[in-house]
Amino acid sequence: MTRKSDLPVKTCARCGRPFTWRRKWARVWDEVRYCSDRCRGARNGVTKHGNYRNDGSAGIGEFSGK
Repeated sequence: MTRKSDLPVKTCARCGRPFTWRRKWARVWDEVRYCSDRCRGARNGVTKHGNYRNDGSAGIGEFSGK
């Protein structure tokens, strides 16, 4: 059995956090860029770990104050 510490690790292209290999990614590991569906879907939108977009506008469900 392989220990989790022995599995390959990548850095998420969206949030920058490290994530490890998963069995469901075995055939496409070279193509995997994001740690989750949320990061993949938020490529240019609301950040995974914050409420605002890169352009400073309010995210989904947030009050813009304007």
